[in-house]
Amino acid sequence: MTRLTAEFWVQAYLARLRLADIPGFVVARGDATAGAVLVKQSPLDGSASLHQRFFDPLAETRRWEEVARGPEAEIDARIRRDRARDPDLWVIEVEDRLGRTLLDEPGFDG
Repeated sequence: MTRLTAEFWVQAYLARLRLADIPGFVVARGDATAGAVLVKQSPLDGSASLHQRFFDPLAETRRWEEVARGPEAEIDARIRRDRARDPDLWVIEVEDRLGRTLLDEPGFDG
């Protein structure tokens, strides 16, 4: 299994979002090579969800999971705490009223 650098993955993800006309932004840059990535999804109504990629040792694959949902201020506070513990963490914000992230599409497990 080939691992992509974090920065390459982020750039590819943002490109896929643009192709779907979904605004996405890098809110915090992490380590270019091996930083983990959090994706915050905001439907622009004061709420948000947070998604993180996990390794599934049984299937030997990576998959995205929603790890939090609630008021946007609470999600932002959690992101600040996570970044304080791990400054190599990337944070991507996706703004879509329909709640789309595209993380369930093929190719985003990498």
